[in-house]
Amino acid sequence: MKENLITRKLSSMVSGPAALLRSVWGPLRKILTFSLADPSIAPARNVTVSIEKETLSVAYASRMLSRIRIRGFKTYPLDEKFTAPESFASSVDLAINALGAPRTNITLGIPKAWTIIKVVEFPSTVKDSIPDVVSYEMDRLTPFSVGEVLYDYRILRENAERITVLLVVVKSNMITPYIEALAEKGFSVTRVALNLSGAGTLFCYTDECTDSIFLKVNEKEYEGAVFSGGSMTGAFSGGFRTEDERGKVDVLAAEIASITDKMKEAGKSPHIFMSLKCKSTSLSEMMKLKMNAPFSILGETDLPFGLRARAIPIEAAGGLIESLWPHADGLNLLVKGRPEEEKTPFVLSVVLAIALIAVWSLYLLVPVKIEGARLQEIERQIAARKDEVRKVEALKKEMETLGSEISSINDFKEGRPMTLTIVRELTTILPKSAWLTRARITETTVEIEGYASSATELLPKLEASKYLKKVEFASPTFRDARMNADRFNIKMEIQGVKKREAEQPKEKEKPKEGAKPKNEKK
Repeated sequence: MKENLITRKLSSMVSGPAALLRSVWGPLRKILTFSLADPSIAPARNVTVSIEKETLSVAYASRMLSRIRIRGFKTYPLDEKFTAPESFASSVDLAINALGAPRTNITLGIPKAWTIIKVVEFPSTVKDSIPDVVSYEMDRLTPFSVGEVLYDYRILRENAERITVLLVVVKSNMITPYIEALAEKGFSVTRVALNLSGAGTLFCYTDECTDSIFLKVNEKEYEGAVFSGGSMTGAFSGGFRTEDERGKVDVLAAEIASITDKMKEAGKSPHIFMSLKCKSTSLSEMMKLKMNAPFSILGETDLPFGLRARAIPIEAAGGLIESLWPHADGLNLLVKGRPEEEKTPFVLSVVLAIALIAVWSLYLLVPVKIEGARLQEIERQIAARKDEVRKVEALKKEMETLGSEISSINDFKEGRPMTLTIVRELTTILPKSAWLTRARITETTVEIEGYASSATELLPKLEASKYLKKVEFASPTFRDARMNADRFNIKMEIQGVKKREAEQPKEKEKPKEGAKPKNEKK
């Protein structure tokens, strides 16, 4: 019991984040995998050529950001036996040149009278192989073999036991001559569609995909189709055995009533659209009175293309919408039940790859270019200021030279007193009764000779000088009777002299005999 409880708790803990991740990943995946070739934003153009019993219609439209715009149309009358392929191609060439439309992406719309439309059922076990089953069963479902026809199908509904399929078949030798005639004129047919199917897509585009019935009435016959959510689910046709309009109304009302009753039983409320291809003026009014469902006459309202519904043929307009609208669920008989998967155009992929490479290259090169330009500007500024820099460097060198000279002078001055200072000091210290006969001043010593009334009085005075020290007699004094004074020879050292051993040689050369020292002065 505890194990089950723990398992449920773990499951609830894991399921919550997993559900959140799925809810986030779904939209994110759509964004990351979104293609620029997606029909919701990719531009496209289409020309629809619609063949009907009495008219040939050519319409041209373009799509930009899911907005479809019909740019023009042309209609040409035909005889009851339909036009020959050669004259048909010439008429199409004339119309397309007049409209200025492209010669590619041509949709060829064919009438119901050329086709076989059947609702068939298959066992649900063949759901994954329906294209193969339809191809294999073609000779059983229709009078033709699969190699003789062009066809397409739509799955209408399915349950656990049966799959219901709508099958539309046309004999290929009826379509091929028209395609070949257009190819000779340089036109490329990419779709072969049923005109009735295009009408249903048009109603879905203009009326939010409500269930509808399309009824087209001529003088002698009528045809129509049933649509659910914009997809054709069935078709009907018939003829009139009377010329009386009231009788025609009764036939049409009975046909429509049998269809609407079945749809109402399925919970659907169809809207009936009728296109009148006859000259009757009262048929539409009588039909309005007979119908017990929403009823509209095409031609009395406008289509959302800037054109009136009575002007543009419904078949051609429907073919354009079915070819250009991304949400259309139309039939294309050329694919034979095997629609090709839409692929991103190779050219677009190449363009996007080149664009990405260009953006990446700019991302890498732009900073280099900017720094290169900045470096060039710096070099230009340096070149423009080279002369100033040279002047500054010259001034700096002069300053350094002057500084070194001043430093040398200060060192010299501070290293020992100047000779004049020593001489002035001696002059100040010695009394007036003493005079010098000889004075010798070197870098470190001073020697004086002369006469004084009392030589012994000189020593204390010289010793008291701030410039002199170690004052002593260099030789004995004696009394000069002739001069009546003591003759003296005193030597002393200069006070505060800095001896710079680095500048002095280790051994001084002895001066030559008779040569006087450089600093000796008298």
